[in-house]
This record gives sequence, structure tokens and C-alpha cells, in this order.
Amino acid sequence: MQDKLEAIERRFYDLEEQMADPGVISDSQRFSKIHKEYKDLEPIVRAFRRQTQCLAELKGAREMLQEGDEELRAMAKEEIAGLEEEMEALGDEIKKLLIPKDPEDSKDIILEIRSGTGGDEASIFAGDLLRMYNRYFEKQGWKTELLYVNEGAAGGYNKVVLEVTGEDVYGKMKFESGTHRVQRVPKTEAQGRVHTSAATVAVMPKLELEDVNINRADLRIDTFRSSGAGGQHVNKTESGVRFTHLPTGVVAESMDSRSQHKNREIALGRLIEKIQEARVQQHQDSIAAQRKSMVGSGDRSEKIRTYNFPQNRLTDHRINLTLYNLDSIMDGNIDDVIEKLRLAENAERMNGLQQGV
Repeated sequence: MQDKLEAIERRFYDLEEQMADPGVISDSQRFSKIHKEYKDLEPIVRAFRRQTQCLAELKGAREMLQEGDEELRAMAKEEIAGLEEEMEALGDEIKKLLIPKDPEDSKDIILEIRSGTGGDEASIFAGDLLRMYNRYFEKQGWKTELLYVNEGAAGGYNKVVLEVTGEDVYGKMKFESGTHRVQRVPKTEAQGRVHTSAATVAVMPKLELEDVNINRADLRIDTFRSSGAGGQHVNKTESGVRFTHLPTGVVAESMDSRSQHKNREIALGRLIEKIQEARVQQHQDSIAAQRKSMVGSGDRSEKIRTYNFPQNRLTDHRINLTLYNLDSIMDGNIDDVIEKLRLAENAERMNGLQQGV
């Protein structure tokens, strides 16, 4: 492990030098990739440096034990106990930090929220989820761009699409994909009965062709006039974009945005995601012993969470998590939920490594 940590530190120094290079600074895309890798390595290097410092301090404290002064020996014993405890904690932290990360965790995302079963109440709930996420994004310091809105008749949204950019966006938001169920008395309900409705959330990482080794020559791009709900631009401009991956026949399109440029990005992202999912599924099918992650499936048909308003309760069904602060969660305080899901994923990754899966 020492060799690996030293190699990581050397890579960290190399990235630091690259970020000071005028040629790199002038290339925003290259600088962004280098900076993201630098930020990923920073906590590992910080922990490793502190571990190295602790070792030096331990050596000094143990030398103090050889002194004749009783008071100095007592101080040394106390210092050694504290340093050994810190060393153990640092060792555990470094092991966790060295768990292989999802390479997509640092990606920006396209977030899509749709109303599901439940009519007007489902649209209102979709709006509540959007508000919850927007408040969370603000607290994270992330930037958002609204790409598409289709409002519900009684409030909320039938469908809304956002682009979210920042640090570690997909790494934190990937667990939100799936069906979100709500139990509450709708504003439209005169009898005061509790209804169950749902909204679906899709979190798609913004990927580039090189991320999954797709050749641009293998793509056919078509543009078309958008149809359906979406505003005055519909049927007036060819803003819709469709990508076809010729070797596999996979097709993805977007007419979510007024901008053809944005629709190209969204459609390309969807195409890459579909091809990547097919490759991952093929790999998983070839390894019969491989287990499916409890928090990583991202299947939108899977009910992942229930929001029970009468009991102020949130339940995440994947990790059997129940919290009784739903009012705070709906105000954007979802850090605790996301952190527990990340811990569950890390525990499963670590377990997989130990079992050689």
C-alpha cells in the first residue's frame, strides 16, 4: 500500500504542476479534467501526508520514553496513545478512499423529473421534488440550467429537465434515479383522505464519446421539428435531434430544449448512456457470481423511496432507512440521505473487493 500511496502523491504533484502550465490553463476543457482528477486525489494525499507526519511524531515520542525524567515519560505515553489512535483512524480512512470510485462520479448531469401515477397530485409532487433538489443544489454551490418545462394543469410539472454542473454532481445524485412515492392528503381532495402518488426521477451523467469509445463516424445525426407540449418554438424550427449508433442500432433523441445545440448534448448523452448500459449488462451477465448493487441499479421502475407527509416520515427502501424529518428534507436538507446511500455503496464495494467479486 505504501508504494501505491507514494505513486498517488507523485501523480498529485504532477497534476499540480500541469495546472500551473499556461498551455493547460488556456485550454479550459483540459484544465477542467486535470483539476477534477487533482480534487479526487487531494483527500488521499492529505491523509497520507498526515499519516507520514504521525509516524515521525511517534518515533520522537518513543525516543522520549528513554528519557530519565518521569514527567517527560508520562507525556510521551499520552502522546503515543493519541497518535496510535489517530494512525488507526487514518488507516481506515485511507482504505475507504482507495476503494475504486465510479469513474462517472465527477460528471455533471441531466436531471429529468416526470409525474407518474396520481394525476394532478403527481404533477404537484414532481414540483415539490424539483424545489427540494434546487435547494440542495444551491447549498452545494452547483449551477443549474432549465432545459425543458411542461407544467401540470393544477400546478407542479408533468415533466421538467435540468442541466446541473459542479463538483461530484453525479456521485451524489446518482442514487436519486427511480420512482419516488408520496403519501399525503392532496390539495384537491375535499374528503381529507390520504392518497398515494408517484413521480419518476432520472439522473443521467453527461458523458463524452471518448468515455465509452464511440467513433463519431459510426453516428448518424438527424434533425426534426419538435412536436407536442413545449412552447411556441414547437413545429417552427428543427430543434429536435436524433442520434443513431449504426453498429448497434441504438437510437436516442431529444426535443426537450428550444436550442438544437442543447438537444444535441442531451440526445448524445442518452445515446452514450444506452450503449454503456448495454455493455455493462453484457459484462454482468457474463459473470454469474457478480451481485447487483443495492443502490446502483438506477432503474426508474423501481420504487426507491416513500415520502409520508402525515407521519413526517421518509423511507428509503434500498437501505431500510427511515427518518422522521420529512419537512426538513423537502426543504433541501437531503445530505444525510445521500451520505448514507454513499456509505452503503462503499460498504458493498469494499465487501466485493474482499470477496474478490
